Amino acid sequence: METNIFIQLLGNNWIAYTAIAVLPLGFLLLYALVAILAELKVSAWMQDRLGPMRTGPWGILQPLAEVVKLLQKEDITPDLANKVLYNLAPYMMFTGAYAAVAVIPFSQQFVPSNINLGLFYIFAVSAIATIGVVMGGWASNNKYSLLGAMRSVAQIISYEIPAAMAILATAVLASSLNLNEINTVQDGGIFNWFIFGGPGPWFKVFVLPFTFGLCLIYMIASLAETNRTPFDIPEGESELVAGYHTEYGGMKFAMFFLGEYVNMFIVSAIMATIFFGGWQSPFGSSIMSGPVWGLFWFLAKVGTVVFFQIWLRWTLPRLRVDQLMDLGWKYLLPMSFICFFAIALWKMLI
Repeated sequence: METNIFIQLLGNNWIAYTAIAVLPLGFLLLYALVAILAELKVSAWMQDRLGPMRTGPWGILQPLAEVVKLLQKEDITPDLANKVLYNLAPYMMFTGAYAAVAVIPFSQQFVPSNINLGLFYIFAVSAIATIGVVMGGWASNNKYSLLGAMRSVAQIISYEIPAAMAILATAVLASSLNLNEINTVQDGGIFNWFIFGGPGPWFKVFVLPFTFGLCLIYMIASLAETNRTPFDIPEGESELVAGYHTEYGGMKFAMFFLGEYVNMFIVSAIMATIFFGGWQSPFGSSIMSGPVWGLFWFLAKVGTVVFFQIWLRWTLPRLRVDQLMDLGWKYLLPMSFICFFAIALWKMLI
C-alpha cells in the first residue's frame, strides 16, 4: 500500500512527485540555517560568550546574512585548475547528500521513496559525495587541497565498514532493508527500540550490549564520515589551510558547506531510524502517535543527534592521522564484527 501523503492527496502524477522532491530540499535549506545558528550559539555558550548578537534579535539572522554574503562574492576559478572538475565537485558533494534523503522516512505518511533496499541505496549514493571531495581536491591543483582529499578518502574507507556493519545488524534484527519497515518493527515504546535490543521478551537483554555497542560504533563512524571533530583532519585548518576546499569561495564553498550539514542530517536520520525508532512515539502507538506526532518525534530525535555532533566539535581535540586509523581498524572494525555476528547468531536461535 502506498504510504506517501502527497500521492494520496494529489494522485499518481508528476505534481505529486515534484512536491516529494522539492519539499525535502526546502526543508534541508531551512535546517541548514538553523543548524548553523545552533553551531554558533552552542559553541558560544560552551565558551562562556554570547556569539553573534548584531544581526536580528539575539543574532538569529546571522546564518541568513552569511548566505547573502556568499551570494555576493565573486566566482573565481584558479587559472591552473581543471575547470570542469573544479566547478562540478561542489555540486557532486551536495547531490550525493541530497539523494540519500529519498529513502528517509520522515513520518508514517511521508516516505519520499519507500523502496525495499533503502539501506543499500544510502550506501550507494553516499559514495557520490566522496567523489565530489576527491574531485575538488585534485582539480584545484593545490597541494593542500590534494592532501585533504587523500585524507578524506582514507578516513571514509576506514570508517565505512564499521558503520555498514552497525547498520546491517539492525537489518538482521528487522529482517528488512526497508527503513520504513525497520521503523514499524520498533513499535511499542522506547524499550522496543533497537538500541535496547529491539522488540521481544525479557531475555533480549542478552543482545542489548551488542546493539548498544553498535549504536556507539555508528555514532563514532558517522562523525568520521561527515568530517566532524575529532575526525576533521581532511580540513585541518592548522595543517592544510582548509583542506579539500581551500581554493573554493562564494557559492561553490557554500555548496560544500551545505553538503556537510546535509550529511550531518542524513547520518543523524539514519541513526534515529535504525536505533531510536524513527517516527515511533517513545510511549507506544497508542499515545502521541500519528503522522504529525511521527514527524515531531523524528525531527526531535534527529535534532538531538545533531546537537550531540555540535557539542563534540567544541569539546574534543582533533585526532592525529595515526590515531584515527588505529581507532578505525584496530578497535571499531573488530568490535563491529563481533557485535554483528552475535546479533546474527541471536536472530538464528530465537
